[in-house]
Amino acid sequence: MIFATLLHVLLLFDGADKKMQWVLKEIDEKLLEALVEQIDATPSFARLLLGRGLSERATIDSFLNPRLNSLSDPFLLPDMQRAVDRIWRAIDAEESIMIFGDYDVDGVTSTALLTRLLSELGAQVSSFIPDRMSEGYGFSQAAFKRSQEQADFSLLITVDCGINSVETVAYAQANGVDVIVTDHHEPDLQIATPIALVNPKLGQDAVLEQLAGVGVAFKLAHALVKQGLLDKRAVAKTVELRDYLDLVALGTVGDLVPLLDENRVFVRHGLARCNTTRWEGLTALKKVSKLKDNLTSYHLGFQLAPRINAAGRVGKPLQALALLTTDQPDLAKQLAQVLDEKNQQRRRIEQEITDLVLQEVSSSFDFQKDRGLVVFGADWHPGVVGIVASRVARFFHRPTVVLTSIEKEGVIRGSCRGIPGFDLLLALKRCEAHLKQFGGHKMAAGLELNPDSLESFKKEFDRAANEQLSDSDLDPILHIDTLIHPNEINDTFFESVCRLRPFGPKNHEPVFLLENAQITGDVQCVGKKHLKFSVLAGGEVFAAIAFNFERNRLPSGFLDFVFKLQENRWRECRTLQLNILDVRLHQNT
Repeated sequence: MIFATLLHVLLLFDGADKKMQWVLKEIDEKLLEALVEQIDATPSFARLLLGRGLSERATIDSFLNPRLNSLSDPFLLPDMQRAVDRIWRAIDAEESIMIFGDYDVDGVTSTALLTRLLSELGAQVSSFIPDRMSEGYGFSQAAFKRSQEQADFSLLITVDCGINSVETVAYAQANGVDVIVTDHHEPDLQIATPIALVNPKLGQDAVLEQLAGVGVAFKLAHALVKQGLLDKRAVAKTVELRDYLDLVALGTVGDLVPLLDENRVFVRHGLARCNTTRWEGLTALKKVSKLKDNLTSYHLGFQLAPRINAAGRVGKPLQALALLTTDQPDLAKQLAQVLDEKNQQRRRIEQEITDLVLQEVSSSFDFQKDRGLVVFGADWHPGVVGIVASRVARFFHRPTVVLTSIEKEGVIRGSCRGIPGFDLLLALKRCEAHLKQFGGHKMAAGLELNPDSLESFKKEFDRAANEQLSDSDLDPILHIDTLIHPNEINDTFFESVCRLRPFGPKNHEPVFLLENAQITGDVQCVGKKHLKFSVLAGGEVFAAIAFNFERNRLPSGFLDFVFKLQENRWRECRTLQLNILDVRLHQNT
């Protein structure tokens, strides 16, 4: 069904016949020559380094070999000392502590990390995650009251939320509960006033501002242990903080923060810790995901994180938290299986809604003049509208809003996803008169509005998109790191590329251009929508695969290929292959 819909939409889409723009990164040739000589690298690898702003031996070494001892002092974060002092007082007085998290992978890993760490330090601790459907995002009064029904506590610590929960923090503290907020989200003009507010966005260090919520939670854990050692507490000597880095890596990758600086350190060492994790839940989740060792950021972001997120989207988020906090192998296996099934359910629902969205687009969207895409379905599952918005925005290369009804509250709620060159928050601020509330950042946001404001919001959002976007902004761009010679495509070069891992936002997997090549032999169809073939260039033959490629996208003759260089493992065999992103006829110049 969906493929026929896609074809129909493409026929209507004015941009369907526009080719993707290929943009080859420009590199200073003098710097390139100097770097090749300085570090004895191939020109292509040197280009990759320069393209990441790495031109000096010291910075290159720091990037290629991220070290734990390069992590900054956790007490550099604002209010950290106040938070640590209050938590140690609670531990000493045997107060009950509540960890209040969020239902996505960042919030779940943050909650699991602090719950486990505080337990190790001797605290009486429980944890809570709100329900996405009934209580919504963040530290709300409804969720706080339900957490009080679950446990009696005098200190509450938020993770990955709370900075803008002004009323709820005030309510909690007025009712005898001290609140510590740890968060990484952008502050509003008016922010909460807990006894300690640990958020790198309120500090002076731009590097720390990139931390995910779980990174902030780990900083708090580090500070607690460090203070405990300074105070000569015996229990602090028994804690091995490295054991928590796999949780930090999972939450960091899942939250799509830049994989640079301290985030890069966390993920590089956290991936290594995943191989020998002490957490039964992660072991079970790897097994149900059919993963073994030598995980990459891809496995965290596209295999493990979606299963954690599925609990918050179409299941119960406390199941994901229980998975990451249990020490019972049988229970971990059972919970991992539940999350796997929920993820399969999430994928089915997401596919159905995407199909419906594409049908609506084909009948109502004018590609000649409209630039802001807003779609609404009264019965669409609110837990997956964000993923659908991402897919639709990526497909049409237009800012997209996907909305659905929340009948119990009598409102419409949804998610927005942007494209490069478009500021979603700026657009939503223009639409503020038609919205009940909104929040997020330039590329992703959430919003809520009354049903009678839907049509006016659609028009205003499109006006905002037209103001920000030109015709050229609507043409997708394929950024290419470097032109590569066929004799460079080998195991040695691939090993060099792997040293740039972990890949993710702000440290993307390298994209290469191979010119004047040919397809040799037969083109095989793999599955329903992938193509497998061989590429001949410079007397060398390379295996290639093109995912989601129509056969007519492979012309005859001499071709230029844009690709990622990846490893293909099948049973005991290991080969390099070109993961084809785009192809064009070679133009002789």
